[in-house]
Amino acid sequence: MNVPARRPSSARFADLFDWLESPWASVLPFAQAQTFRVEDYVEDDRYVVRAELPDLDPEKDIEVTVDAGVLTIHAEHREERKETHRSEFRYGSLTRSVRLPAGADAEKITAGYDKGILKVSVPIPAQAKPEGRRIAIQRPG
Repeated sequence: MNVPARRPSSARFADLFDWLESPWASVLPFAQAQTFRVEDYVEDDRYVVRAELPDLDPEKDIEVTVDAGVLTIHAEHREERKETHRSEFRYGSLTRSVRLPAGADAEKITAGYDKGILKVSVPIPAQAKPEGRRIAIQRPG
């Protein structure tokens, strides 16, 4: 079963990134960088990164690279010129980078694109599962 990796977050900032991608983000001076949504998880000794990249041609518009343990996904959403009065579509360069887990085999990374989702799969060594134990709580005095 796939289990998305959870990142620790403060309740105050839990939805900050979703809010920054809202239509109001365009009026914020610090939110000019464009991005796309990703999720990552470990599945059968593979680290998997999935990215939402709809309506792109993976051969022309998407580039996946790895360097010094960092996986980078770069996409270019080209603008189609049409006579319109308003557009809320995002155009331009989009880039996301994620640090690969320790021991990831960068030579055997695979990537596929289906129905607007890019899936990058990276082999990682089998992790030894530590045995759980209960920790006694000490009282002063």
